[in-house]
Amino acid sequence: MATKPPCFDEMLNEDGTPRAAYAAYHKWFTEQDSTHLKQKARDAEEFFRRTGITFAVYGDDEAEERLIPFDIIPRIVTARQWTKLSRGIEQRVRAINAFLQDIYHRQEIVRAGRLPIDLLVKNEAFVSQMIGFTPPGGVYTHIVGIDLVRTGPDEFMVLEDNARTPSGVSYMLENRETMMNMFPELFSTIRVRNVSDYPKNLRASLSRVAPPACTGDPVVAVLTPGIHNSAYFEHAFLADQMGAELVEGHDIRIVNGRVAMRTTRGYQPIDVLYRRLDDDYLDPLIFKPDSVLGIPGVFDLYRAGKITIANAPGTGIADDKAIYSYMPDIVEFYTGEKPILKNVDTWRCSEPDSLAYVLDHLSELVVKEVHGSGGYGMLIGPAASKKELAAFTAKLKAKPANYIAQPTLALSTIPIFANSGLAPRHVDLRPFVLVSPDKIDITPGGLTRVALRKGSLVVNSSQGGGTKDSWVIEDD
Repeated sequence: MATKPPCFDEMLNEDGTPRAAYAAYHKWFTEQDSTHLKQKARDAEEFFRRTGITFAVYGDDEAEERLIPFDIIPRIVTARQWTKLSRGIEQRVRAINAFLQDIYHRQEIVRAGRLPIDLLVKNEAFVSQMIGFTPPGGVYTHIVGIDLVRTGPDEFMVLEDNARTPSGVSYMLENRETMMNMFPELFSTIRVRNVSDYPKNLRASLSRVAPPACTGDPVVAVLTPGIHNSAYFEHAFLADQMGAELVEGHDIRIVNGRVAMRTTRGYQPIDVLYRRLDDDYLDPLIFKPDSVLGIPGVFDLYRAGKITIANAPGTGIADDKAIYSYMPDIVEFYTGEKPILKNVDTWRCSEPDSLAYVLDHLSELVVKEVHGSGGYGMLIGPAASKKELAAFTAKLKAKPANYIAQPTLALSTIPIFANSGLAPRHVDLRPFVLVSPDKIDITPGGLTRVALRKGSLVVNSSQGGGTKDSWVIEDD
């Protein structure tokens, strides 16, 4: 049996001394009284409770609303590391936008034989109504979340791309505010890059893609499915922080050829709609006819240049996990460069040879649904029972094209502050990217998600994960 590869500890060297990124923080931490820190951790939880920072868990009757567990030990990367990461993230986001422009127009990547046509035409995330249409400013993905994992000192890889409605930025902002409230002295001694400009930058970025019909200052609104959505807190938070209106489908109608929202002064036109619901529910005249969450007729007005929708309909194909496996080719095709950030090795179960390999090595692999999210519908082979493996084998044989598989990575760890002291736990990182016609803005840090259960690789909040504040610190 192969020995399990050691996990990279981001805070500590093998001899227990702190790594350079953590030197100042570690010195501060060792000087603290553990009772004081435990109280601060309780204070942080109470702050989250008072603020109402919750998420919904679908299918959980016992807890419709939950607090997201927050750990007080930050995730720290140096400015040098962040510079390299930023270059890789920007390269990838530019490639994704170019890819979307291409597949909804000439499909040069298909003509060149670099991507099978079936991955587009048979993909439920491909919106054929977008063919031949270019969104205002040529931007498809206005807000992107790139999920990264770390396996060594300078080894970061992209785990997945989130190009339709990436969530979690509110937790990034609230995590930082909580840390600054709990430990103000840390931020006076350690130079941590600011993240609080994100709402202002989001508003500015969305304003730069106002449609041709816009006259004057762009009116921005956040479209939410409503209070029962798992990320409703975030929708309300971002609307408030941006100074934008929070609207639901029933607040909106078509007035004089414009998409307009109900206000105390009557119906007012909207220029940019930051939608936080899936394509299927956006316009019942185009997509799901029984949707009561969207706006009848909004798609036609979108194509007529009367409104901007962020992210554009049809962007979901860029975070499809089958497309993900082609991302190295996609990056190279549109940028002419080798990818700075690598993909995780991926087997496409739609291919007979790959399927055979996956079935033979199921107990060693992570298997994901092509359209899945939130950690649902996946199999972690090493943690699965014989019964679970047998059930998943049947699923794979029945619908192989619905799945991809990846190796179980030795994900990096960062300690959490547990009752017994510091305990290593696996983490990932979701940096948030804003795209406008003239710039790409990457918030320094992002959302660190942490698997709170010992040995667990699942970091999703819906599956028991928590979050950490993410610091990018200036190099000395």
